[in-house]
Amino acid sequence: MSRTLVIGAAGQLGIELVLALQAQEGIANVDISDIRVPAHNEVMKSRFLHLDATDEGAVFKILEEGRYDAVYHLAAMLSAIGEKKPIAAWDLNMQSLLHVLEAAKEGWVKRIFWPSSIAVFGPQTTRKHVPQNALLDPTTVYGISKQAGEYWCRYYHEKYGVDVRSVRYPGLIGHRSLPGGGTTDYAVDIYHAAHARERYGCFLQADTALPMMYMDDAVRGTLELMAAPADSIQVRTSYNLSAMSFAPNEIAESIRQHIPSFEIDYVPDERQTIALSWPESIADDAARADWGWKPRILLPEMTQLMLDAIANQSLEVQD
Repeated sequence: MSRTLVIGAAGQLGIELVLALQAQEGIANVDISDIRVPAHNEVMKSRFLHLDATDEGAVFKILEEGRYDAVYHLAAMLSAIGEKKPIAAWDLNMQSLLHVLEAAKEGWVKRIFWPSSIAVFGPQTTRKHVPQNALLDPTTVYGISKQAGEYWCRYYHEKYGVDVRSVRYPGLIGHRSLPGGGTTDYAVDIYHAAHARERYGCFLQADTALPMMYMDDAVRGTLELMAAPADSIQVRTSYNLSAMSFAPNEIAESIRQHIPSFEIDYVPDERQTIALSWPESIADDAARADWGWKPRILLPEMTQLMLDAIANQSLEVQD
C-alpha cells in the first residue's frame, strides 16, 4: 500500500485533503503533521507527527524514516497575514518547500504536491482569462514566495528528476474549518454570517471579482493531478486551475435566493489593494488538456451546499 504524508494538515485545505486521502487510501496509510494539532476528530484518526516545517533536521528525519510515496506540502503563511509578518512568511513558505524538495532529491519521497496561488499574478498581468504562461508579477510576500517556489519546483524536476506537481489555486471556499488569513476569506465568512442572520461587513468592494473554487473541486483536482501519469504532466511550475469568478455583491445576491433578509456592508481594508492586483479570471486550458481537469461546482450550487453544511454543523453542536 502507498503511504502519504500531509504537511500542514491543520489548515483549511489540509483538513479537507486529509479527509479525502483517508477515504481514498485508508486511515492507516495517511500520516499528518503540523506545528499545531488539527481541531478535527476524523483527521486525528491518522498518525500525527508534530513538525515545524522550517526545521530542516526535523523534516529530513520524518521523510527519511517515512519513505513516503506522496507528500502534500501545504504549510504556508497566507497573503493578508504575510503582509504583516513578511520575513516570517518568506521563511515558512520558502524554506519548508526547499527542505521537502531536498528530501525528494535524496530519494526519500516519490511524489510531491505543493500549492501555488493566483497571488503569483499582479498589476501587469492581464486581468481576464489569464493564460497559463502569463507574466508573473506578484506584489505580496505570499505571491513572491509562490513565484519563487514554482521555479524551484521546476528546477528540482529538471535537474534532479523530482516528481513535484502544483496548481495555482484561486480562492478556496469550504465549510469544515475557518480560513487562515487570506484575501479571499470573505467568501467563507459571509456564509457563516448569513446562517447566523447577521449583517456582514465585507473587506472588499462590492464589484471586486476574483477567481474562486469550492473546496470539494479543489481537493478532487489535486488528487486527479497526483494520480496522473508523470509523462502527462507538461507544466512543472504550476498549473492554472479555474472554476468560477464572482464579486462580493454576486455572492450576496446568491445568498438572498435562500435568505432574502441578508444584508451586507462594504468596508474595504488593506486586502482591497491586494485583491485589485490579482486577476478577475484565469484560463486553465493546460490542466484540462494534460490531465482532464474540469470543475463541477459553480456559485448557485456552492451557496446551497455551504448554507446546508453550516446549518448541519450548528445542529450537531446543539446535539
